[in-house]
Amino acid sequence: MFELLITLVERVGIIVTIAFVLTRLRFFRKMFYQDQLNRQQNLTAIMFFAFFGIIGTYTGLNVNTDSLQFNRWATGLLTEEAIANSRVIGIVIAGLLGGPKVGIGAGIIAGVHRFTLGGFTGIACGVATMIAGVISSLFYRKNKRIKLKTAFFVGAFAEAVQMLVIVALARPIEQAWALVNLIGLPMILANGIGSVLVLLVIKSVLKEEEKAGAVQAQKTLRIADQTLTHLRNGLHMEAAEAVCRIIHKELNTSAVSITNKTEILAHIGLGHDHHHQENPIQTKITLDAIDSGKIQMATAESIHCTKDNCPLEAVIIAPLKERGEIIGTLKFYFQSENDLTNVNMELISGLSSMISHQLEIGQAERVYQLAKEAEIKALQAQIHPHFLFNTLNTIVSLIRLHPVKARKMLISLSHFIRQNLSAATQKITTLEQELKQVQAYLSLYEERFKDKLTVKYMIDEEVLSEIIPPLTLQPIVENAIMHGFKDKDSDCILKVVIKKQQEGVYIGIKDNGKGIEKEVVNQIRRKPIDSKTGSGLALYNVNRRLNILFGEEALLQIETGQDEGTNIYFVLSHKEGKEQWVS
Repeated sequence: MFELLITLVERVGIIVTIAFVLTRLRFFRKMFYQDQLNRQQNLTAIMFFAFFGIIGTYTGLNVNTDSLQFNRWATGLLTEEAIANSRVIGIVIAGLLGGPKVGIGAGIIAGVHRFTLGGFTGIACGVATMIAGVISSLFYRKNKRIKLKTAFFVGAFAEAVQMLVIVALARPIEQAWALVNLIGLPMILANGIGSVLVLLVIKSVLKEEEKAGAVQAQKTLRIADQTLTHLRNGLHMEAAEAVCRIIHKELNTSAVSITNKTEILAHIGLGHDHHHQENPIQTKITLDAIDSGKIQMATAESIHCTKDNCPLEAVIIAPLKERGEIIGTLKFYFQSENDLTNVNMELISGLSSMISHQLEIGQAERVYQLAKEAEIKALQAQIHPHFLFNTLNTIVSLIRLHPVKARKMLISLSHFIRQNLSAATQKITTLEQELKQVQAYLSLYEERFKDKLTVKYMIDEEVLSEIIPPLTLQPIVENAIMHGFKDKDSDCILKVVIKKQQEGVYIGIKDNGKGIEKEVVNQIRRKPIDSKTGSGLALYNVNRRLNILFGEEALLQIETGQDEGTNIYFVLSHKEGKEQWVS
């Protein structure tokens, strides 16, 4: 019995060796890397493991129940002969990794084959092989996380069931008992051990795929980080070349290229001269990828690429999309068809999706910037058109009696209008320019209301180079004059404060007018309000522009109370991204 066990384990070694070789093949790695097999892959897996079962049969030992002797190899069987084999190993692994369809399918094929070999256990062993497929399928897990002890248990249990079936179906019963006593325990142990060894070989393949996938994922993230800045302005030759160089360097490909719908934008790597002029067959494959929106594969033969004119033998072409529309392709070239692995296919699919998303993000950013600029210009165009008419009426009334005052007001008005027109075409200005505009504006009011209005400036000169949205201070100043001082006939004091603080630049307009009601303050920054005295549109517009350009940290802050005056201020933080707006 011990000699039989040693011999069976030796035969199991043959099966394990064959398993190691076959699992190196690309179709096997592709098949078992996926969680869900399609019909073609199921059929391939059934035939694959049925082949293992048949190999297990042929590497078995002929056992003669009359002489209780066994031959070294299973050949033709006489009536009194049976086979001590490791057929169950292939069927057990089929059920554990492939599920019911693969396990039962492989069991049926290997079982029918065993039946054709004859011997008094032909029917029993054939049926037992099919049962082994059913048993192993019960332990199937979709994630293929099968423990080694489970493989040993299932392999040994399936073989033990086969011994029971032999006793139940094989006749004469005396020969069945003699056979089971001779080969039962060695076969149970050998098939349990063999199932573990074959599973170890397959697990090593899967772990290699997972490790390779993890490495590729890290590379993909690095590529994403490096390519994002190049794709913000869309897919053009400079961006395509930069992206191809990054991918070629990170993945160490033979060659990589990017095309639009009509031409190659960039090609980096081997075959540079050849692939700038694609032949009609390769162009058709590219167009197929564009039309279908799916990854296309081709070999050297199909693209008419030989060693003489191109050192590359295979190509994978993936579509690039923007807002659901295919705008080009990403191509990977390989020197061998063996490089067309499932991991590479997944990597290329992921890269094409990533680049497509980056193109969409870039387009969204461009649209967003255009929308913000359009909104800012629209907000600027809404600011106080009535001011011009009021000032001109005042100047007309002063021309005869006070021509010097009228001249001074015309100069201030000219400066104010010039600043206002230039501001309508700018995204940003400096605090210095904004202050000059406010000073021109307030000088007009000071001339009109000389005995009523006093303006005080508290200015920190060193911060006047800071940037600010145009027409920000003047609407706040106008709000103080038109509403804060509305019912005040004298002693109207307005303070304009610009000073440096630790957290940034403080900019405030403070008046000693009648103030704003608390409930109005809470609404005025969020939306215009319906009021007899005013809508608050000016402050709302200013707040909107500050939010659009600098974020919530720069929003207007309002300190006020009934008959207590109003202080409207905001802070431009040092960390605000002003470089974005300067450019």
